Amino acid sequence: MNAARRIAGHLACLGLLAGLPGCVDVAVFHRSIPDLIYSGVSGRDCSVVRLDQGQSYCVPVAQPPKPPPYCTRSLGGIDCWAHPELVTNLPPQVAQGPHDGAQALTEEQDRSRLARWPADLQ
Repeated sequence: MNAARRIAGHLACLGLLAGLPGCVDVAVFHRSIPDLIYSGVSGRDCSVVRLDQGQSYCVPVAQPPKPPPYCTRSLGGIDCWAHPELVTNLPPQVAQGPHDGAQALTEEQDRSRLARWPADLQ
């Protein structure tokens, strides 16, 4: 009888220990083993932790940034337009240098934005 209880106790401990790796995975990687597999297959960053935070299961694909406003000098200061094509007789832009804001993403930035998960940036 004692041997049967000891075996049952050992089996219960083994059953509890079997669930611990899942706890460690979420604590260390912020996703479970099935999340890692699904993320690797789909190429997206997916995690059950995101669901717990009230977000979608997978991180949405990043949208390209909006183009910067077109700013020109006026009598009293600076005027900026979101749609410069609608303005007639458009004066030159205030800043015409490297700091005026790119009109589009560089190839490297766009590749990084659309890369699969985990990093696919070679």
